[in-house]
Amino acid sequence: MTTPLHPAVERAGLLIDRKRYEEARELLARQLAEDPEDIRAWVELARSHLGDQENGTKALEATERALALDAENIWALLTHARALRAGGRFPETEGVLREVIRLAPDYWYSYALLADWLWRIRWLGSVRTKGDRAGREDFMAALREADLIARQAIRLGPEEVYAYEVAWRIADMAADRSAADQLDQAILRLDPQHEEALARHTERAATGPGVRAAKAATLYADALASAPGSAPMQRGLDEASHRLLRGVRWLALLCLALAAVGIDLFATGAESQKELPLSPGQRLWDLVPMAAVWALGALLRYRRLRAGTRVNLHSLIRRRTWPRVVLGQAAWAMLCALLITQIPWTQRTVPLVLFWAGLVPTAATMWFDRRKTG
Repeated sequence: MTTPLHPAVERAGLLIDRKRYEEARELLARQLAEDPEDIRAWVELARSHLGDQENGTKALEATERALALDAENIWALLTHARALRAGGRFPETEGVLREVIRLAPDYWYSYALLADWLWRIRWLGSVRTKGDRAGREDFMAALREADLIARQAIRLGPEEVYAYEVAWRIADMAADRSAADQLDQAILRLDPQHEEALARHTERAATGPGVRAAKAATLYADALASAPGSAPMQRGLDEASHRLLRGVRWLALLCLALAAVGIDLFATGAESQKELPLSPGQRLWDLVPMAAVWALGALLRYRRLRAGTRVNLHSLIRRRTWPRVVLGQAAWAMLCALLITQIPWTQRTVPLVLFWAGLVPTAATMWFDRRKTG
């Protein structure tokens, strides 16, 4: 299956891998002008057309020239299958890939590619044949057939990530969560920085029952260290960070409740309320439990966060509107608590207004912004 490449063809293949398709085509045109029977040059030319504009027509012309020279060339057949799909002749790819399997029965990639496409081909065929009568049973039958081929690809290429990716897609479409989770673990064993598998694994761990915001943020921050460009994991970290910020409002509301208790804002039963104004010592003492709430509930918790999570908290506040709203509400509730306790009021009317002014706007929006990170 490996044949020596002309240096120009090899350079063209590297250019295609780097998405420099025009340069690759120039090299290949010169090579084919000198040697029009260079099969791999025709194959690379087809690849350049598929990579540049998904031009199935030109790619098909190139692969047909290659197959005319050698109808059993594996690389030409595989590229021909891709060209057929790009050219709108998807169902025909099955026959081509099965021919590849016949010619190279131990080559894992042809099995993986056939499994990846076969369930789609079968489902499209059912829809064309049965129309609205095509149902889930047809879909599941297509997935089962593809899954058997994907398992064969894994047996032939146990260290090849793509084979596991195909099997994962089939398990995911079949809603087989257990199999999909096992395949994700296999993918991460082979490629610990696999972005999609890492994102799925982290999301499952971070959104499980009983997982607190700090733990979720740590999981996402650790995952981002392995795959820093992952948009899903960045969104997950932003959501976990927003949950941490939402907890700050609870601390502010607790301080507001402590302020109400400190000034004896609401009469309870037959007990007489504290005489106003409160003494300076009492007003200072009312600050102690508030300071303890913030020291234990916010400062200590913040210091225990990973550095990446702390950085993202600051970044989230700068980038997003709702985190700033959350902090603004917490600051407003805390300001009301301080005004209630630290001004020597002689009547409870104004402190009562301050209490409700701090409580109502904050509590009214807490349910609304649960998913607001933007």
